[in-house]
Amino acid sequence: HNLEPVAFDSSNRFPSIFTIFRSQRPTAEAGAIYNWEGFGRLFDSSLVNLSRHYPTQDATVAAFAEYLVQKKPVLSWVHLDEVDGAGHNFGHGTKGYFEGIRKADSCVGVIINAMRKAGMEKNTMVMVVADHGGVGYGHGGTELEELTVPVIYFGVGIKNGYQIQQQIYQYDAAATIAFALQLQTPYEWIGRPVKAAFKGFEEPPAVWKAIKLADAPVIYPEAAFFARAGGLYIDSLPQVKISAANEKSSGPIYYTTDGSNPTEKSTKYTEPFGLSSTSVVKAAVFENGTPGKIATAYFRLLKSGGQNGVGFRFFKGDEWKQLPAFASLKPTGSWTDYEFLVNPVKLEKAQEGHKGSFGIVAESMLEIDQDGDYQFYTRSDDGSRLFINGKKVVDNDGDHGVEEKSGKIKLTKGRHAIKVEYFNGGGGYWLDVYYKGPGLEKQLIPANKLFY
Repeated sequence: HNLEPVAFDSSNRFPSIFTIFRSQRPTAEAGAIYNWEGFGRLFDSSLVNLSRHYPTQDATVAAFAEYLVQKKPVLSWVHLDEVDGAGHNFGHGTKGYFEGIRKADSCVGVIINAMRKAGMEKNTMVMVVADHGGVGYGHGGTELEELTVPVIYFGVGIKNGYQIQQQIYQYDAAATIAFALQLQTPYEWIGRPVKAAFKGFEEPPAVWKAIKLADAPVIYPEAAFFARAGGLYIDSLPQVKISAANEKSSGPIYYTTDGSNPTEKSTKYTEPFGLSSTSVVKAAVFENGTPGKIATAYFRLLKSGGQNGVGFRFFKGDEWKQLPAFASLKPTGSWTDYEFLVNPVKLEKAQEGHKGSFGIVAESMLEIDQDGDYQFYTRSDDGSRLFINGKKVVDNDGDHGVEEKSGKIKLTKGRHAIKVEYFNGGGGYWLDVYYKGPGLEKQLIPANKLFY
């Protein structure tokens, strides 16, 4: 919105933790060492004694460990980039991603050992925090998987083995550091110190009593990278198994197979069960009559030998920030699939090594069984649009993380042309397409309703 910051420091930036530290501790040692070069532009390097970028995570950690031993800084910050890189390269939640976390954990161990070697262990607090989560290969949207991050406090003055109950936010990190160092914070800051993490402080009094819901159960076949729980099957569906997500869940599990939310009047899960047609299974653990978080699985059944499918055309882009005019571009690849999902294997083949922006136009004929109002959804990273019979129904364009938008249209029984335009400006990508209508709860548009 081109709004100016409400406060400036001497470098025309919003005051950071380094700003207030330097103004109140003018002679104290402070340093910042980072793996991603871009962090260097986010703060005024003149406020610290050392500001340095290293191209690899190992070099970054080694330099930071040496800095701790030699200078024993009062305030220091280190950035490790491999977890973020693993999310972009392998996908969040994949084996490669967890390997990135394992490496980061070992790096934290190196730093803690250096802190002990420097004799800082008994008077130092350590904070480990991430700046974002992710979905698929990207981040920046509004999904909980992107917004929820861990924070760990360790060291002097910190409670041992305590799990913080209050809701905290990323901008509370600077306020918590200021509290630990007994620094005055600017009026313009909205972050609050997480005092409950410190010995001698309790959780803030609750203005309202939050209800803790049981974790969503797991529906098998469970979700995998780029695949929702359930799956697409030819000619027959597997048995559906449901289990509690953790051993602490004590209540019964109730489920539905029509996409409606389960209640205690729904079917109680006791053993694996079968399905005879495309179904949306929802399940929840009920504790003391209260439903927990709901798990959803999409089971799609497709009979072999039909004309079902979706046609995909692939376009190489050049730093796109919004959907291009595909009609004026020539596709460089094509493939067919059963649903409006981006198949990573087919995409990689079409890319032919191209690592920049790309676009996809996917088209099919959607079979509608009943007259009525239908709502369509695209959930994408980056932008997407959906057209029915040439009319734009969903506009989810733009350079953004995983975001969902929807639109409505009245349709008659029969087949209708459906087209989805999608682009990725770089980094992570994601595309889901859903609909709901008369007698249909919201669901992925199933393969048995798409013809090509």
